[in-house]
Amino acid sequence: MAMRGLSVWVVDDDESVRWVLEQALKQAQMLPRCFESGESFFRALNREKPDVIVTDIRMPDMTGIELMEQLTVRNSGIPVIVITAHSDLDSAVSAYQGGAFEYLPKPFDIDKAVQLISRAARQRGELTTPDGVPRSPRIIGQAPAMQEVFRAIGRLSRSSMTVLITGESGTGKELVARALHENSPRAEDPFVALNTSAITPELMESELFGHEKGSFTGANQRRIGRFEQSDGGTLFLDEIGDMPSELQTRLLRVLAESEFFRVGGQTPVRVDVRVIAATNQNLGAAVAAGIFREDLFHRLNVMRIDVPPLRARREDISALASVYFEQAARELDVPPKILSSDAAALMLDYGWPGNVRELVNMCRRLTVAAAGSEIAAIDFSEVMGDAAMHADVEWTAVLAEWAEGQLSSAPQNPLLAEALPAFERTLIKTTLRYAHGKRLEAAKLLGWGRNTLTRKIKELGLDSR
Repeated sequence: MAMRGLSVWVVDDDESVRWVLEQALKQAQMLPRCFESGESFFRALNREKPDVIVTDIRMPDMTGIELMEQLTVRNSGIPVIVITAHSDLDSAVSAYQGGAFEYLPKPFDIDKAVQLISRAARQRGELTTPDGVPRSPRIIGQAPAMQEVFRAIGRLSRSSMTVLITGESGTGKELVARALHENSPRAEDPFVALNTSAITPELMESELFGHEKGSFTGANQRRIGRFEQSDGGTLFLDEIGDMPSELQTRLLRVLAESEFFRVGGQTPVRVDVRVIAATNQNLGAAVAAGIFREDLFHRLNVMRIDVPPLRARREDISALASVYFEQAARELDVPPKILSSDAAALMLDYGWPGNVRELVNMCRRLTVAAAGSEIAAIDFSEVMGDAAMHADVEWTAVLAEWAEGQLSSAPQNPLLAEALPAFERTLIKTTLRYAHGKRLEAAKLLGWGRNTLTRKIKELGLDSR
């Protein structure tokens, strides 16, 4: 269903594409505005902002990827739909990974294009107030443990202090980081997030610090890294415990000196960035095991916020579920489901090993699976019973979800080449922590010889000595 009065800006140097989209959007009672270049688009963006942006992947003065990078730096929060020909599929995948809401392959169905634009605007609307003022995704919490988190955010509201956020996977650490940013003196400047465990060690340096053209094979143009993107604002480094040792050293230097070199660069780049880091690991134990730098730990651990697991804040479960059922209903364009009292009781008794992320996914599954408007205990038992039965192998479900995501985005590298190093790195680090850094004991627990473990630690960049 189209949304009336929606402001949609189309950036494309092809006059026929601009004309077709403009007519279709007007017919859907939206408010289109067309630009033939990125330069004219950004001039207009300095004066006002649209609800949705539609851009071609290739234009004379800039690519759609470059347009999105500039929007990221501006922290616009405007959803971007990228138009691409089939031959540009790799670029489209890059666009999607770089923050595009979705991509629209040529030739596109005009009705589907209008539906996609409406969906992008609806999802953005979830992150705005009724007056259209941007806000953080909602953090709900009446439980004492969550109230302590809110108090910590309040105490830090006038500060740009470095913060370490700890908590299990799925507890909402990024939401807390965004709240810290949006309640800080840097709120009007960029918030840039990077999951360090999602980037291979070989690419991490370029991702953080950028690179100069020609600095390595495939570096066809200069790239601005996450530190420069977040200059003046906040850089959120998720899963910091997975950062390779050589990158830990470079990060420490940036935190100490506020400057760095791009990969292949000769000129230092100065930045003013607040760093917020998060981890689901015990960094103190990682320091004791020799796999995380002690000096970096102290630099990051200036202030700490512990985000509680869902099982420690059961009084929030009903309110959270209500929000996520409404969200799932909007995504699927169906009426929201209602929990019966019996189903609500089962929900409160469940252990939630995947925390809030698992609750979000469960609400989506129940919205699809439950036949009636009310979710009965039997509906909940079927879905939740299956989850509980497989809780001990939950990691394989996460692995399967990751593999499906990789396959759907046309992976450039074989899946095992990506997954096996990450799998081995995780087991080695966990076992070393358990063995208090004693490699012989860790090797026995892993089923390897000491020499094999030493070789693997070196290959995977885990040796911080």
